[in-house]
Parts: sequence; structure tokens; C-alpha cells
Amino acid sequence: MAENKGIKTIGVLTSGGDAPGMNAAIRAVVRRGIARGLTVKGIRRGYSGLIEEDIVDMTAKSVSDTIAKGGTILYTARCAEMRTPEGVQKAVATCHKFGIEGLVVIGGDGSYRGAEKLANEGINVIGIPGTIDLDIACTEYTIGFDTAVNTAMDAIDKVRDTSTSHERCSIIEVMGRHAGYIALWCGIANGAEDILLPEKYDFDEQKLIDNIIDNRRRGKTHHIIINAEGVGHSASMARRIEAATGIETRATILGHMQRGGSPTCKDRVYASTMGCIAVDLLIEGKTKRVVGYNNGEFSDYDINEALAMSKAISEYQVEIAQSLSHNYYRSEALRAADRS
Repeated sequence: MAENKGIKTIGVLTSGGDAPGMNAAIRAVVRRGIARGLTVKGIRRGYSGLIEEDIVDMTAKSVSDTIAKGGTILYTARCAEMRTPEGVQKAVATCHKFGIEGLVVIGGDGSYRGAEKLANEGINVIGIPGTIDLDIACTEYTIGFDTAVNTAMDAIDKVRDTSTSHERCSIIEVMGRHAGYIALWCGIANGAEDILLPEKYDFDEQKLIDNIIDNRRRGKTHHIIINAEGVGHSASMARRIEAATGIETRATILGHMQRGGSPTCKDRVYASTMGCIAVDLLIEGKTKRVVGYNNGEFSDYDINEALAMSKAISEYQVEIAQSLSHNYYRSEALRAADRS
């Protein structure tokens, strides 16, 4: 265990969209910090709370019975003021006023950019990846994704039951404004016929219509389309598909239910581990780092390095999803043969 480099007080905040498992990370930061002799401050409502001095003392009891709760007990918000030099200076002044020498920021890329600005002003900062979108490039795991994708999978299974009973087409919209990981994973896990990803969708609606008609001709009585939020417009898409095919088509938007709920075991354990690592890094005197998980190991990266990384959807997983659906044809000749 690393020697304490003299740090006495740390803070923890959650920023951006909430994610199941954030409370497990908060709990770990608080209890690991206290176990290492630190005073821990909870900053409510993210960077907005830091600027406005909405800060509370945290004890081991403060985080009792929170590991199973969804959301974040410290609340969260998006903070436009933190994008300004004046906002950053206010946040720095609050850290100095409350004696916060180290700060753990739980959130996504936007949260990391705020953390980077604080680090540039001399505040020791460690970031923990918290987002259901799985879109942080430096890590294979982000807090909340596992719970969110399982929540969506369970809901889609239920929609499939009624879609099958009514012999209809169902368009199910999942979260993911810029990243299609939830849609892709659910598409594979739920056996969807079509998956619309913001990174890949060519907006060729006729292709969807042809797929639905082809499947019906081959005796398939229902059709599931997983649509990512970044593609969207599920309700109007459903109306157009029904008009073109004559097949009853319904849209279901799962929405923010994917952000809530009790976190899975994986989200609890990984978030707890990352929270402890963040505290240990601060105690070691490190700053401007991001905790990540890759190839079965936890590690940490420079924030600038992490923000410069890019992450693309897996072409192989997309091909797998296509090959396991009823729409996969190796050639137009096979499609023609199947229709005959």
C-alpha cells in the first residue's frame, strides 16, 4: 500500500448523466479515504455544486446501504459555467476554501474536460469513467453500462413476447446519442432482425422495409428493430413502415429507465475497485489521471492522453449481429433463391 504523500482532504463528485454503480464508486471513495486517514467531502450536483459550494462532510455511515441503489446520492448536473475561465476559477477557489487537495470526478468525457482544467490550476484530480454509453475510449468498461444493457435487454424480451403474439413489427429505441453500444449489444442479445447504430446507419429505410417483407414471406411472424437514440424518430419510422408493408408496427422508447435501477454485480464490484484505485492514486501524489479497465486489468492514464483517444464500434460485432439475424445473405443470388 502506497505511503501517503501528505494529502489530508479529498472531494468526490458525479457529473453528467447518472449511471447505475455511481453510488458504489462514491461509497468506495469515502470508505477507502477514511480507512487511509483522509477527510472526505461530498460535492453535490457535480461541478455546479463545486462552484456554488454545495459541499457536505462524508462519513462511513453517509454511504451505508447505498451500494445497491441506482442513480447518485450526490446528485448530478451539467454545468455550462465550468466551460468558462470564470467558472473554473470559482471551482478552484471552492477547493481551496474547503481544503480539498484531491478530487475524484465520476463521469464521462465532458466531466474529464472539467477535471483537466482543474488539474491545470493545481488541483489533484483523478477521473473514474461513469457513463452507460460505454463511449470513453481509454477503457473497455464504464460504470453503468452493464446494468443499462441488461435493463434494456430485459425490456426488449418483454416487447418481443407481445410483438410475437400480435405478429407485428416492433421498433425499440434504446439510449445512445452518439454511441451505439447499447443498441449493438441488445441487438445480439435479443436476436434483433435489424440494428440501427448512429455510427453505421445509412438512413436507407427501404432496406428495412424490404427486410420486413422478405421475412414475412419466409414465414417469420414478427420483426424486431433496435434503434439507437442517435438515430431516433422511432414513432414516425413506425408509421412509415406500417404504411409501406401493411404490417402493424409499434415504437417503444425505453428512455431513462435504462439509467436507473439497482446495479449489477459487475457494476458494483468494478465501480468499487475504481473508487479505491482513485483514492490510492491521490495518496501516491498523482494527478490528472483517469482510471480504466483493459485486457482484464485496471490501469490509469493521463487525462490528455485519454481525451485524445478515439473509440470505434466493433466492425466484427456488427458483422456478427448481421450474420445471426434473419436478414443475413452472402449474396443477392441467395436472396433471390430464397424468395423463389
